[in-house]
Amino acid sequence: MSDQQTGTVTFAFGDSPEMADELLGLVLAGKKTATCGALRDFGPGGEARPVVGRRDVILDGKGRPGALIETLEVTERRFDEIDEAFARDEGEGLLTLADWREGHRDYFERNGGWSEDMMLLCERFRLVEDLTR
Repeated sequence: MSDQQTGTVTFAFGDSPEMADELLGLVLAGKKTATCGALRDFGPGGEARPVVGRRDVILDGKGRPGALIETLEVTERRFDEIDEAFARDEGEGLLTLADWREGHRDYFERNGGWSEDMMLLCERFRLVEDLTR
């Protein structure tokens, strides 16, 4: 969802309320500073593309504002081009590339399909404000 006046986008991570809460918690703890999504899901009729410098609101699993982030970097990469540094910055699981690949393969298979060469939109961000307080 996008606010036409500010350009701010509100979104929740993941594909369930539980995952949204878990990943928001990682952002608030400073462990998650990156995310990615299938490129096919961005653009007309889909999610708004992240924009460097834009500030967005991450929602919790109940749709409440949880964090304000600022996008620092946006890149497009194939799934098989993700490196250890990006996997670690996503802050999930064991923080290894192997664990990242397994978890994200499962996620993408549940949400439209997966392949080694699928294109991802990768974002690095910083936490600006904890909105849960």
